[in-house]
Amino acid sequence: MNASPRSTGSGKALLARALMPLAWCRRVILERWLRLWSLARLQEAIGHHLDPSNVILGAIELHGTRNIRFGRNAMIYPGVYLETQGAGLITIGDDVVLSRGVHIVAFERVQLGQGCMVGEYASIRDANHKLDPFSIRNADHVSEPIEIGANVWIGRGACVLMGASIGANSVVGANAVVTKPIGAQQIVGGVPARSLRQTPALDGLKVEPA
Repeated sequence: MNASPRSTGSGKALLARALMPLAWCRRVILERWLRLWSLARLQEAIGHHLDPSNVILGAIELHGTRNIRFGRNAMIYPGVYLETQGAGLITIGDDVVLSRGVHIVAFERVQLGQGCMVGEYASIRDANHKLDPFSIRNADHVSEPIEIGANVWIGRGACVLMGASIGANSVVGANAVVTKPIGAQQIVGGVPARSLRQTPALDGLKVEPA
C-alpha cells in the first residue's frame, strides 16, 4: 500500500528537522575551517604573509611565478584564476572583491585599487600573443600594464585588456571590453567600451589612492 502524500511530506519534514543540527555544523563550523584552510593554502602558495583580514572563500587557481600582493580585507570567491609570468606582478588593494571565476593575468603589472569590485567571470589581462603564421600558441607576448583606480566596479563578464586603465569611481558594464584608458567617474559599456555618462557626485566618499 502506497503512503499518502501527506504522510510522505510529514516524514520529510521530520527528517529535515532532525538534520538541521548537522546542516548548522556544516554551514558554520566547516565553512569557517574551509576559509581558514583556503587562506593557509594561498599563503603557502605565494610564499609570504597574508593579512588574516582577507577572506578566501574557496580554492584559488594559481599559475606562473605567483608574484601576487594582497592588501587587507579582500573578499575572494572560489574559482578565481591568478597568473603571473616573468617579472609580472598582480597587486590587489585593500577591500577588493574578486567574484567567482575572475581571471587576472600579468606579464608586466596589473594593479587593483582600494575598494574595487570585479564581477563574475571578468577578465583582466595585460598581455597578448604576437601573431605567428605557424604557431600562435608558441608565439611570444606583448604586454602593457593595467592600472585600475580606487572604488571601481567591473561588471560580470567584462574584459580589461593590455594598456587599458580605469580611473577611480568608474563603472564598467557587464560584458564590456575595455581597450584604452578610461577616466575617473565614468560609466562605460559596449565593445569596445565607450563612455556612457559620468557617475553621480560621490560626496563624502573617502577612498585613499592605492
